[in-house]
Amino acid sequence: MAQTIEAFVGSALDDAKISPLHRRVIGLIAAGYFFDVIDFTILGSLIPYIIKSGFTTPGEAAIIGSAAIFGMCIGTAGQGEFSDRFGRRFIYQFNLLLFGIFTILGAFAPSVTLLAICRFIAGLGLGAEQPLAFAYAGEYSPKRIRGRILAIVHFIGGACVWPIGTALVLLFGSMFDSADQVWRGVWIVIGVGALIVWVFRFTLPESPRYLATHGRGEQALNVLERLGIARPKEPLATDAASNTKSDPFALVFRMFPRRVIAGMICFTAFFGIAIGLGAWLPNIMNAKGFTITKSLQYTLVMNFAVPTASIFMMYALDKFGRKITSVFAFIGAGLMAIVFGNAGTPTELMVAGFVMVFFVQVAGNSMQIFTSEVFPTNARASGFGWASGVGRLATAFILPTILWIQNGWGLTTVFACLATLLFIAAVSVTQLGPEARQKGLDELAPPTG
Repeated sequence: MAQTIEAFVGSALDDAKISPLHRRVIGLIAAGYFFDVIDFTILGSLIPYIIKSGFTTPGEAAIIGSAAIFGMCIGTAGQGEFSDRFGRRFIYQFNLLLFGIFTILGAFAPSVTLLAICRFIAGLGLGAEQPLAFAYAGEYSPKRIRGRILAIVHFIGGACVWPIGTALVLLFGSMFDSADQVWRGVWIVIGVGALIVWVFRFTLPESPRYLATHGRGEQALNVLERLGIARPKEPLATDAASNTKSDPFALVFRMFPRRVIAGMICFTAFFGIAIGLGAWLPNIMNAKGFTITKSLQYTLVMNFAVPTASIFMMYALDKFGRKITSVFAFIGAGLMAIVFGNAGTPTELMVAGFVMVFFVQVAGNSMQIFTSEVFPTNARASGFGWASGVGRLATAFILPTILWIQNGWGLTTVFACLATLLFIAAVSVTQLGPEARQKGLDELAPPTG
């Protein structure tokens, strides 16, 4: 029996050697992801400046943050459906253009209402970037080092960005006396950077796996040749998955309901802590009596835990596996959240904060990479997108809830609640699917018609 087109393309990519095109694809994916992540990581550092400038009250600042997260939620869930239907490349370009333009427009917004609208629309593009980055990169990656490659994408785009983002805000804070110039200037730089990457990404080819499962086998083989992979010697067959017309949304919830629900819980915990806590951390320390500059300096030290976690993941994901790495890190993050909530001195805050952030990042990003691997090609972005989208939606409520709990019951209660959420996520990771270490994507979830 002849080999099917999607089976040939899948096995060829799984066993491929790294080519110059591989490096370009991974590099441009990581670059776009960098500007995606830097936007929401610096929100917490910008909030004190936005409030200090008199542009917003603390309550309005929370609304601005939530507007972006609501946009991210819709963008994350919606892009999966569109990219599984119309292709990774087109949606990937559109979302970065949308994000870049409205980030710049938001920097010039004259009112809180217009800024919230711009942040919502920028969030639509922002939300689409992250799930596509891992789905797109994973579909190009050889199975033996897929965990390492996805960890590299995270290191460049999702890890180094944390200290760089905080340092960027500190740099602008030292350059300008006006708090208004600081937060507006930072968002202009981010928007312009995103548009520069958008121009370079026109050279990206479509995912061969996507092409093979959507009736475009010849184009898939052409991309393989550009990757240095020879065409098949025998004719290839087609089957129900070779030109699938299935509805990605229906496929995900019909065939993989446990995986997508477990992913929703895990993303709620990860984004709730990484974004929710990150947004309020400088403000929390500012409320403890530290100046804005001191608070940002302490946050900068803690944020160096993010690239440290990413370097650890490059080793752990292909050595120990995604599942066990994430489970143990979620448990460690929960324990350290309790320790951090009870820290008193600046040294205790920085040390406990560093370790807590390390565990949160290892847990969340190992889980995130895992989730991007456990759905079939014709529903991969949708499965990841719905899990991540619901997690982001929950975060929009977590942002104001953190402030509400802090004002009503104190910081100790805030961190006890966050720890509980992290422990629940540790259990949920075990329900995401079979371990993905050293396995081809089609072994985890084969394409289906």
